[in-house]
Amino acid sequence: MKFTAEQIAGILEGTVVGDPNIEVYKLSKIEEGVKGSLTFLSNPKYTPYIYTTDASITIVNADFEAENPILTTLVKVEDAYEGFSKLLEYYNQIKLNKSGIEQPSFIAETTKVPDDVYVGAFAYIGDNVEIGKNVKIFPNAYVGDNVTLGNNTVIFAGGKVYADCIIGDNCVINSGSIIGADGFGFAPGKNGEYSKIPQIGNVIIEDFVDIGAGTTVDRATMGSTIIRSGVKLDNQIQIAHNVEIGKNTVIAAQTGVAGSTKIGKSCLIGGQVGIAGHLVIGNNVRIQAQSGIGRNVKDNEILQGSPAFTYGDFNKSYVYFKNLPKLVKTINELEKKVDGHN
Repeated sequence: MKFTAEQIAGILEGTVVGDPNIEVYKLSKIEEGVKGSLTFLSNPKYTPYIYTTDASITIVNADFEAENPILTTLVKVEDAYEGFSKLLEYYNQIKLNKSGIEQPSFIAETTKVPDDVYVGAFAYIGDNVEIGKNVKIFPNAYVGDNVTLGNNTVIFAGGKVYADCIIGDNCVINSGSIIGADGFGFAPGKNGEYSKIPQIGNVIIEDFVDIGAGTTVDRATMGSTIIRSGVKLDNQIQIAHNVEIGKNTVIAAQTGVAGSTKIGKSCLIGGQVGIAGHLVIGNNVRIQAQSGIGRNVKDNEILQGSPAFTYGDFNKSYVYFKNLPKLVKTINELEKKVDGHN
């Protein structure tokens, strides 16, 4: 897919300085630019590269003035970084702008598919599924019975949505994600064996939620596991049964949240964090990577460590942690001196 400088300027409401007809078909860093590529300059420390880059088109801020000769065609916009991001979003929309039903695929007779929906090859859509406008279901995806998919939601290749789950508008379910698998519920028996506890609830995902690749969100034992509007989950995260995650909370990769824990809104949770079950995590909480949470957390707390405690206290304590060998040596020397005087 090719774009001219003039087309890019039209999309971004910018101005062309150079050849308006020059074309690009790929993206590059400014220091790695080659002919046919598009790049941008927003950070001043990269300015020297604009005089050496071979990129065909460079998006720059409107106030940029070249001090030396340049080969690249400029597209001047109000904010180069924002303009480049807008262009990426536009390009992504075009790239994903698929429609129609590919074969072979299976769609149950009780499910109606709107005209503007895309269903990829080998996808499976079960009975009584409600599909909104402009939904895209990529190849090898699975949508179980009685699922609801909101407008503009995308399920990428290999994504799985189990029966009875509800997904809102403008959501993204990335490849390998599993929504609605059974929660980890087993009852111990007299002889040490474990019996499966049926998981009869579902998962509710509200609007504008992104679920990363390989992430699992378990269905509730009863009721619903709930992911509120605007939540962003990274790759390879485990969300257990009956968990609730508040609006606009962001969680990084390899984090695990155990059953029935409630996480507030606008939290930032780092990678490889472990959160025990049946806890309440407040709003605007910050949890540093690799922390272990085993207690309730109040609003606005910043935590680190395992078991986690207040971020400021952790940093003060760390000064002593790393000096422990010296402290032990000093104590031993003092003990020898004391013993020598006895």
